[in-house]
Amino acid sequence: MREPTRRAAIFTLLVALYVACGGYSTLLIDGPGQVALFWPASGIALAGVVRYGLRWAPFVPVGGLLVHLLFDPVPLTFLPWSLTSNFIGVLVGAWLVLRLPAHDPLTVRFGLRALLGGAVMSALSAGIGTIGMQQAGVIPADAMGAALTRWFLGDLLGVTSVAPAMMLALSPRDLRLTTPGTADYAPEPERLLWNIALTASYLLMAWGGSLGGHYALGLVALPLGILVWSAIRFPPLHTAAAIAVTMLLIAGLAGFGLAGYPAPQVTRDGVNLLAFLIVVSALPMILAFAMHQQRVTAATLTQRATVDPLTGLANRNAFEERVRVELAKPAPPPMALAYVDLDHLKLINDTASHVAGDALIRGVAGVIEAHRHRDDVLARTGGDEFALLLRNCTPMVAEDRVRTLLRAIEGYRCGWDGQMLGTTASAGLVAFLPGQGEYAQLLSQADAACFTAKEQGGNRVCLASVDGGDLLDRTSAMRWVVRLREALAEHALELYCQSIVPLRAGEQRGRHFEVLLRLRDPRTGEVMLPGQFMPAAERFHLGTRIDREVIGQTLAWLEANPQAAASVSTCCINLSGEAMIDEAFFGFVAERLRRSSFPADRLCFEVTETSAVRDLARAQRFITEMRSLGCRFALDDFGTGFCSFNYLRALDVDYFKIDGSFVRDMQNSPLAEAVVRSINEIAHVLDKRSIAEHTETERDRQALMALGVDYVQGYAVDQPAPIAEYFARPEPSA
Repeated sequence: MREPTRRAAIFTLLVALYVACGGYSTLLIDGPGQVALFWPASGIALAGVVRYGLRWAPFVPVGGLLVHLLFDPVPLTFLPWSLTSNFIGVLVGAWLVLRLPAHDPLTVRFGLRALLGGAVMSALSAGIGTIGMQQAGVIPADAMGAALTRWFLGDLLGVTSVAPAMMLALSPRDLRLTTPGTADYAPEPERLLWNIALTASYLLMAWGGSLGGHYALGLVALPLGILVWSAIRFPPLHTAAAIAVTMLLIAGLAGFGLAGYPAPQVTRDGVNLLAFLIVVSALPMILAFAMHQQRVTAATLTQRATVDPLTGLANRNAFEERVRVELAKPAPPPMALAYVDLDHLKLINDTASHVAGDALIRGVAGVIEAHRHRDDVLARTGGDEFALLLRNCTPMVAEDRVRTLLRAIEGYRCGWDGQMLGTTASAGLVAFLPGQGEYAQLLSQADAACFTAKEQGGNRVCLASVDGGDLLDRTSAMRWVVRLREALAEHALELYCQSIVPLRAGEQRGRHFEVLLRLRDPRTGEVMLPGQFMPAAERFHLGTRIDREVIGQTLAWLEANPQAAASVSTCCINLSGEAMIDEAFFGFVAERLRRSSFPADRLCFEVTETSAVRDLARAQRFITEMRSLGCRFALDDFGTGFCSFNYLRALDVDYFKIDGSFVRDMQNSPLAEAVVRSINEIAHVLDKRSIAEHTETERDRQALMALGVDYVQGYAVDQPAPIAEYFARPEPSA
């Protein structure tokens, strides 16, 4: 419908409603010069102007003119007064309501403001109209007080009984239905029971009035109780409509003198009746607004607790609740749980901004929602993570659906500040049958599978089984990470030491040893070796934290034991590959050595050959920076790369540590012996020293001595011991 046509239709509707209500009111006028007992047209006027604005107020005098022409002829001298009173009254009353914006008219505050505006409107209209009646000779001067009171209360009753229903009926649908869903209201059977009760109250009220008596009007309390029931259990529009119908009925019974209710004969009776009806109509409506606000508040809190604010999807808590319900069903169909994680979203956040990243997440959420089947359960569980429960699908079907979803995510583009942003996603999928797993276990397996998919390069699906199988090691690694974090937080890592001794007498003086790391299980007391937990630490990027902890604990112990520290010639500490790419690690070591009494030139950091040659330039820069502090370096596990001899000149280290696998096989493998000999000779050519790891027997030591190796480390010399116990021993000799 075009806008001019729509406006004309609304204007016509308002005028028609005003005229209908005015015509009804004229039937309640006792005789010439009397004021109508009830003027519901005032409610139509206030609601229409408040809903559509002050410029729509002319429909009021137009409707008033038609009322007088069709139903209530008045002297021509009074007609301008009548039209002006209603027009000015509604302008001022509506202005008082509209002077403060209202985003939701269904509030107690707005209702009270509307009641105030209606009271002012009624007072102005009554004052101007009563003066006009006296000036036109309709009433004598001594009757102005009674006419003024009756006019005011009749208009105000029209506002309290009709305006709420009219305002809610004319309001946009989104304002009338701001309460979330019908589940918060009474069910349909209760609504039917309420309709029966209201109808019965009308009949009882009429029957009681027909019996006569001075207290028949007290039966109005029957529909009042039903209206309070409606205010508590039903939407505000339902209550407002019921109030309007009830007031029109009661006013009609009293005005026409029906069912034994006598029409008010004196001013006092009319005032008492109108005041009573105003209270009966206003209280249930205010209660309905209060109950609506309570429901909206509860719904808002529920939404915040269950809905992700960025995407509008269910959040982690709501997803868990829905999935647990599905798992608890007696015979659910085959299902699968998918855990989807966006790849490299941090690049978007760092280069385009976090706002752009949020926009991309919203877009991806829309893509996933579009590909979700109707019975699936979808949620955003974290920053860039989504969970999806696929119902009624086999593992093969579930995998195909998730692959299709990942292709859709890969093809999605989000426009942002002249750029087209896109990303890919990795997914972990675990398929299961009814009763085959608990929610926590399924989510853990799917999460571990997703992590594996990301490790394999991303943009792929990794399928796990409920039994764990190939994912048990990943889950175990995650548990190790939790234990390591606890140990780091509590400084519970234990330091062991093992000697490195020269094969020729007089090579050095003082203790030369390597600091080794152990983790004690707090439950069993078992001491665990690095091979059990370091792979998990490196996998989850805890290597640098462990390096800092070992350096800190070692220096702290040596500082607390200056006599033991004085016996040290070289203290070797292993560094992870992460330390060489951590820009803050050098600053940490520099600051810690500045505060330490232990000389920096007695520290020797060991880095593995594989981590060094992975990025030779960075490794050399790191070694140069650390050597500027006075520290020395050893190239650990040397020979495992086997083709890395070309890099030796670029790495400024002091020691080559020959990998223990060659030392152990030296007696049985000519190739292993040749490797040991070659490494030792290259070390001497470059003016470095060689250290043979895992020297386990005296035979090994003699063979290494014959090859000219400088140092040995292993059980042939001593076994690792806690740092305090190690320094309590005498210094080992070659």
